[in-house]
Amino acid sequence: MLAVVLIFTGRLVQIQGIESATYAEAASDLRLQRVEIPTTRGEILDATGDPLAISVERRTVFVDPVEVNDEDRDRVSAELADRFDRDPEAVAEQVAATPGRYEVIARNVPPAEAAELRDLDLPGVGDQLDYERVYPQDTGAANLVGFVGDDGAGMEGLEAVLDADLAGEPGQQHVEVGASGARIPMAGGLEREPEPGRDVRLHLDQDIQWHAFQTLAEQVDELGASGGSALVMRPTGEILGMANYPSYDANEFEESTQEERRNAAVADAFEPGSTNKVITAAAALENGITTADTVYTVPYSLERHGETFTDSEYHETQRLTLNGIMATSSNVGTIQVAEQVGAEGLYDYLGMFGFGQPSGLDLPGENAGILTDPDDWWGTQLATISFGQGLSVNAVQAASVYATIANGGVRVDPSVVDGTIDEHGDFHSDAEPARERVVSAETAEELTLMLEAVMGEHGTGSSVRVPGYRVAGKTGTAQRVNPDTGTYEDGGYTATFVGFAPAEDPELVVQVVLDDPEEDHYGASAAGPVFVDVMEFGLQSLDVPPSSEETPPIRIFED
Repeated sequence: MLAVVLIFTGRLVQIQGIESATYAEAASDLRLQRVEIPTTRGEILDATGDPLAISVERRTVFVDPVEVNDEDRDRVSAELADRFDRDPEAVAEQVAATPGRYEVIARNVPPAEAAELRDLDLPGVGDQLDYERVYPQDTGAANLVGFVGDDGAGMEGLEAVLDADLAGEPGQQHVEVGASGARIPMAGGLEREPEPGRDVRLHLDQDIQWHAFQTLAEQVDELGASGGSALVMRPTGEILGMANYPSYDANEFEESTQEERRNAAVADAFEPGSTNKVITAAAALENGITTADTVYTVPYSLERHGETFTDSEYHETQRLTLNGIMATSSNVGTIQVAEQVGAEGLYDYLGMFGFGQPSGLDLPGENAGILTDPDDWWGTQLATISFGQGLSVNAVQAASVYATIANGGVRVDPSVVDGTIDEHGDFHSDAEPARERVVSAETAEELTLMLEAVMGEHGTGSSVRVPGYRVAGKTGTAQRVNPDTGTYEDGGYTATFVGFAPAEDPELVVQVVLDDPEEDHYGASAAGPVFVDVMEFGLQSLDVPPSSEETPPIRIFED
């Protein structure tokens, strides 16, 4: 008996004396829990402060099966299934689940509905504060803005790219778990206050964005195209609209396909076609190889390395200035200019204008396109690349070329984010985008006049007019590679139109791309109407006054 007493006494000393702190901590862990306090995700706002993405208060309804006795289970199950339109059998399984203490019945429940449920005083049923991400305006910007997952983290688009700014930091609190399993907040149990996420303001103009999306969607449907994009940006790179079609509703992203969610303006690479000819002309002018009025003998066709190249329509041999080559979009004339520039020279300017590298937007899924090293060019590649075949770009890269010319020859990395707004309401501008002079102001002015000639009487864009404004633009019609054969045969076409206005003092650049339209695949007639509609709306929305002077005379032909 003495031995037994000594053993118990020693054990008691060990528990209450030597190891008391360890056992006290273990006991505390059994009755104390650390829980997260939800925080609000920052809003995504357009340039005027209108919300594109907001977080609204919601409740998560749950049941603690241990707290529901046998006689109440059927009543609780029936009420929850009916109220939240759930399968009665599935809810009954949750209500009867053991040894579980926390079964989620419904998420994103409006506070008023949760309050009604609370008034019923159903045993074991409770609710917790949560937030739901909502996209309140149908702006057609879902492919750019993206969405969040069930855990509240950004999944695609800007929601994913800006997640660190938007997400905030949830708070933490200790709660005591009572004998019934109920959570009892403790005095002084708050470990960390929740920190709300920062709001993000974009350059995007909601009205321009919506109009661009609507106009693009109508033209894609009318021409039977597989899709398309429309970009609106300032010459200094700020993107005011980025529309894609097909698109989806971010509030119901689960019902969309991956194809519908793609941001085609950065994810789709295409051969730019004749819109690329302005880079060939820029390289020649900037290096002093030619002038805008230099006359070239331009036949309908010419042969290079066993291949015959032609212009889009038959014509007798012409004497065209460089202005005229650009205005009539002559492939043959552009090849002659490119041969003066050389492969290395043309490659350098393609790179300086932003081809073959990311656009700088840092958006998910961007396709930087293909621009091979000139050492790897063979045979006819100098010829084809000079007029926009044999390389690929995305829509933002292509639009940036014309923004550079409109900006007096200085390329500014495109940007969509203006800055962030902290919890005190203070605005913090985003970092200044990179700037680089690509061509001189004089060269940019000469290129602008060439692009105005495109819109003139002899130009391929003569049918594309924005009433009241001088426009500098370029048509593009490029063959698409057939993915099944790897050749252009039966690959369809990409129709593009890109330009800026007013030409004498540019305010907006608009780029339109239509993928494989069936009814009409020419840049002027297929993509041109979208350009006109979007450009006119944008200029009027920004209160840009009409041009006060006519386009000066531009020499197209030798005589």
